[in-house]
Amino acid sequence: MKAIVIGATSGIGLEVARLLAQKGWTVGIGGRREELLEALVNDTPGIVAWRRIDVTAPDAPEQLTALADEMGGIDLYFHASGIGYQNLSLNADEELATVLTNGEGFTRMLTAAFNMFAARGGGHIAAITSIAGTKGLGAAPAYSATKRFQRHYLESLDQLAHMRRLPIRFTEIRPGFVSTALLKDDYYPLQMQPAAVAASIVKAVEKKRRVKTIDWRYRILVFFWGLIPRCLWVRMNVRSKEA
Repeated sequence: MKAIVIGATSGIGLEVARLLAQKGWTVGIGGRREELLEALVNDTPGIVAWRRIDVTAPDAPEQLTALADEMGGIDLYFHASGIGYQNLSLNADEELATVLTNGEGFTRMLTAAFNMFAARGGGHIAAITSIAGTKGLGAAPAYSATKRFQRHYLESLDQLAHMRRLPIRFTEIRPGFVSTALLKDDYYPLQMQPAAVAASIVKAVEKKRRVKTIDWRYRILVFFWGLIPRCLWVRMNVRSKEA
């Protein structure tokens, strides 16, 4: 089995790429930091190819196709690229950067993967969204909004694949708070380690789960979030303790 992981230079994407390789997959990786990509290929058996792929760049789909061609085709596209900020001051640059990566970049790459699999006879698309897509978070408006967008976009692509009778499967990963560089400046409760999260992700991908919330504590949390009426939710103070 062959996979491409985008956003593989750190955090969850890095751990997923390593674990897939350990489990016998042939893995290609993409991201912005070339020296980290090259080091990962050199140091990790099973990770065989890399390309500098910036999801916000217009040529990203061409780079993805070139990487897949170099590998002789792929079975799995895994999207782990994303950014986010706790933005209580509502800094416009941070909001727009989040939309550019998590909205436009996400759309660019998933349409490219979908069309590639449609042309090549099928495949599996997996992507990391977040429990933050459950409700609008005042502390991180663009982040929670783009995660909601991602969830709907994946669902729409799933329906489109059925409409066109394409053998393309989808897995949406909804992690809670993970101890990565994305959260390095803020305190969040119940933080999970990337390696443990990656193990749950790879298991869900191999079982072809449609949606996976990680872990059981966050499944409970999200359930109760969904029960809170909007008129009460908007009055709640949901943010990190250090904000």
